[in-house]
Amino acid sequence: MRLSSFQNSGFSRGRSAVVETIWLIVSAALVSSFVPGSTHRRIILRWFGGSIGTGVVIKPGVKIKFPWKLIIGQDCWLGEGVWIDNVEPVVIGSNTCISQGAYICTGNHDWSALDFSLVAREVTIGSSVWIGAKAIVGPGSHIEDGVVLGMGSVATGHFTPWNVFSGNPAAFKTTRKIAYDRDDAS
Repeated sequence: MRLSSFQNSGFSRGRSAVVETIWLIVSAALVSSFVPGSTHRRIILRWFGGSIGTGVVIKPGVKIKFPWKLIIGQDCWLGEGVWIDNVEPVVIGSNTCISQGAYICTGNHDWSALDFSLVAREVTIGSSVWIGAKAIVGPGSHIEDGVVLGMGSVATGHFTPWNVFSGNPAAFKTTRKIAYDRDDAS
């Protein structure tokens, strides 16, 4: 491996260096800060090109690399310290909870390449998903609707709907069943 030969010419950051610099300053001051509230976070992410649904709760300490490469559906939660490291798009469905300290990563490096080249792939997370605290979702992962990814688990690949996965690497544990309140079922 020769790190001196690394070059990123094929990678598009999606915005100019000026916009990215302004984002980093605003993000540090208001999005990643410990100022309470979600409204200002949603507004700022939208200003910078993020597609953020209504009713999204974004807790303090959330880090997002490129808001212009982020799509979040309605009524989602991003817990404290969530890091969305999105050099490629991250798409999150509605009614999904990403718990505190979770890390969603779209980029890595090719350890077999002499130049340690960047390998980046979109991450999709469906609706009604729960990503547990401190879980990691790797580049190219596709997490379908209703999946539960257990606390501290490492997800890479495809995760089938309405199932529970946990561990490192995350493996199938059981089928997810939702217990509805009798009043809600009617």
